[in-house]
Amino acid sequence: MGDSPMSHSCIVLGGGGHAWVVVEILQTQKDVTFFGVLDSNLARKGEEISGVSILGGDGELTPLAQQGKIDSFVLGLGGAANNTPRRNLFEKAISLGLYPLSVVHATAVLSCSAILGSGVQRLALSVVGPRAVLGDDVIVNTGAIIEHDCRIGHHVHIATGARLASTVRVGDLAHIGAGATIRQGITIGAGAIVGAGAVVVKNVTAGETVIGSPARPLSKRTLDNPGKPSA
Repeated sequence: MGDSPMSHSCIVLGGGGHAWVVVEILQTQKDVTFFGVLDSNLARKGEEISGVSILGGDGELTPLAQQGKIDSFVLGLGGAANNTPRRNLFEKAISLGLYPLSVVHATAVLSCSAILGSGVQRLALSVVGPRAVLGDDVIVNTGAIIEHDCRIGHHVHIATGARLASTVRVGDLAHIGAGATIRQGITIGAGAIVGAGAVVVKNVTAGETVIGSPARPLSKRTLDNPGKPSA
């Protein structure tokens, strides 16, 4: 990925509740100007997200990029469980040469030895501990904790208040639900879903959904190219 431009004309991809969160954080930064929001629901055209207008659908992304009207993007799509739509939007924007903006709330904590990919979103009161490694397009939602030496794959959502103890491995496209707790050393496979409030004390295989305390399997799914667990 090339160097970030000095200032940004940013398009927001997705206009749901998560978009309000990331837009309000980025509005505190002087080097970001919002060109607008794109949302798959065409009926929402003309609505506003914290004062930023919804211009139309996702199909507008390519012409806007090709015309040079935007140089960067941020994902406003949270992904309640299926992170594939986030991945698809991220990869499309990257293919058009757009720069993925990171989102960092003023209260987010980051260890100086942690390593982050592109477009990571660290929201209010989140913590990323020493030597943790996060892939591209990871959401560390409000109050979530990723402890030392964790490895988080691409396009993963660590939801509000989730807690990952040390040395946890999370594969690409996985979703860790709000308030879930993952015991140290556990591996969560690619595309897996950990339900809200679950307490995970055993490894979770790729595509598996687990719920409860202790977490138990609910179902298994096959995602579109869910990727491999993070090394």
